[in-house]
Amino acid sequence: MLPSRELAEIAVKALDSKKGKEIRLIRIDKITTLAEYFVICTGTSNTQINALGDEVEKELTEKGEEPLHREGYRGGTWVLMDFGCVVVHVFTQETRAFYNLERLWQDGKQVNLSGILENDA
Repeated sequence: MLPSRELAEIAVKALDSKKGKEIRLIRIDKITTLAEYFVICTGTSNTQINALGDEVEKELTEKGEEPLHREGYRGGTWVLMDFGCVVVHVFTQETRAFYNLERLWQDGKQVNLSGILENDA
């Protein structure tokens, strides 16, 4: 089993490799028992959102990490993948603005991704 931070960084890199937008990593382990990290990303279309989700799942499955739960694939505006210690959210711009997870989890710690992201700092 991978350490949660490493698992989260693999998810971030997978999203980045498929041109995910506005990728954020929020450490929430000090404020909830839901997970240790939330990864949040915006996709520009239903097709890209599904591709982003597929890429995260592929990369983490190759490392032996299967999602415990997956939601939203059919809807096309949002995908959630729960890997236990890391939860990955991929939204359309409108859906991301509606749920506004960054505000909801503002007491969490945003992780600086400058050394991890190649496409969108």
